[in-house]
Amino acid sequence: MQLPLITGADPARTLDALFVNAPLRNYDERPRANDYTLPVLGMAYIATYAQKVGGFNVGVLDAEAHGLGIAETAKIVNDAQPRWAAMNLLAPTYEMSARIAASLDPAIALMVGGHHAKAMPDRVLADPRMANLQALVLGEGELRVAALLEDHQHRRELPAVLWRDRLLGTRAVGVPVGKPNPQMLGPDINALPYVNRAFLPQDPYQAAPTETDRRLAVSRGIDLLKEAARNGHMEANIVGSRGCPYNCTFCGAAVSANPDLTIRVRDPENIIGELDELHDEYGVTAFRFVDDLFLGASRVIKTQMEAFTQHRIGERYVWDATGRINVLDRLADSEFERLVENGLREVALGIESGSDRILDAMDKRIDAEMTERVARRLVAHGIGVKGYFILGFPGETHDDIEATVRHIRNLWSIADSNPGDVRASVFEFRPYPGTPVWKTLTDAGHDPDRLLAYGDVDLTADGADESMRQRDEFNFSVGIQFGDVPLTTVRSTLATLTREQHERNQTAQGTAA
Repeated sequence: MQLPLITGADPARTLDALFVNAPLRNYDERPRANDYTLPVLGMAYIATYAQKVGGFNVGVLDAEAHGLGIAETAKIVNDAQPRWAAMNLLAPTYEMSARIAASLDPAIALMVGGHHAKAMPDRVLADPRMANLQALVLGEGELRVAALLEDHQHRRELPAVLWRDRLLGTRAVGVPVGKPNPQMLGPDINALPYVNRAFLPQDPYQAAPTETDRRLAVSRGIDLLKEAARNGHMEANIVGSRGCPYNCTFCGAAVSANPDLTIRVRDPENIIGELDELHDEYGVTAFRFVDDLFLGASRVIKTQMEAFTQHRIGERYVWDATGRINVLDRLADSEFERLVENGLREVALGIESGSDRILDAMDKRIDAEMTERVARRLVAHGIGVKGYFILGFPGETHDDIEATVRHIRNLWSIADSNPGDVRASVFEFRPYPGTPVWKTLTDAGHDPDRLLAYGDVDLTADGADESMRQRDEFNFSVGIQFGDVPLTTVRSTLATLTREQHERNQTAQGTAA
């Protein structure tokens, strides 16, 4: 059987499950503009466990990566005829997922998970387009999905698995036999098999050389970096931990939104084993840690860096990671130097705003002065900074948004006189169900249906055509003005900053050439 665009499955066997990542937009109506989209690592973890531990024949259909529309996605699933179709539900893509689900053959059982399913399970269960939904899995799914693939009747024995009794019209919940096994809800992440990259159509990937690569080649002088400055790295995304101890009010990973989630960090030897395996199999020399904790807790940094030093990681690889500004602010210079020696290339920081008032409202536990201090220390050590910023946050004033613009330009100025680079990535605020700010907004009278009405925004009228190319998956809005600043001003400011960042990138590439 031919399985077009389905990755990781054995076409000679019956397909037990097809994991479907819905497109952000209906690409039947217009082509996808991005060249690259982030890999669905969580889905790939579940598929890998089902395949390698459960022995099931499973595949992944990443409709966003392939730029598929709703009709084409549904047709591929129906033609493949898996026993189960599984979808990760996210607020911006929920409508796409529901419309695909409504078009599936009734003989295909449906299971769902993901942040939106966890935040609004009853709404999902009641959606008539989800009529064939046999299991809604709350939280981490590896062990419970494998049990469902073995026999869907296992759902009655599994914790945090829901479904709708169509005869009685009631919500049904799995009841574990005896004492619940905590591993079912939070598996040992060191015991999970490494992600089978065959499930990911765009990871590993060949990356173009960047300004950060060029600066590192000059400042560190390692042959690996000199080669990357010319031809780029083969790169891969990786997860070093699960869970986050912070409570940023806009974030779906906020600790108050995930009281069931146990925070766990992978052992350094387990992580290094995956780095080496990806290098041996695919030639990967650059890694991006996409979890919240790799540079977000002092004890984690210390433990991981001791192992990285022992294995001489910095002589063989470079890597990027997300970090916490307040944690990095407490590091000694010697610890920054150790990060450099171990191959740290760039840190992604949730800076969010240049207004201390808005940062307090976000519960970020930082201020603008701290951010500039940390950024200065990072770039002085030759470590790049990618800063994420939010415009249009509830209660934001014109003064607040102007403070953010000044803050970004200050950070650029700091980078201009140091070996490390600063990149700014700016977004319009979007509310997500289950987050602390969602409750604040609904308690204030906002209609949940309007808060969920995600639509794409075309910012090209502001002259940011090419600079918006790689942002196609991020330009979404619910079309509500949450602060004092009109949406037209929020979006024109966003476009201006994005265009300025794009021009900085182009200038740097021209200088490097």
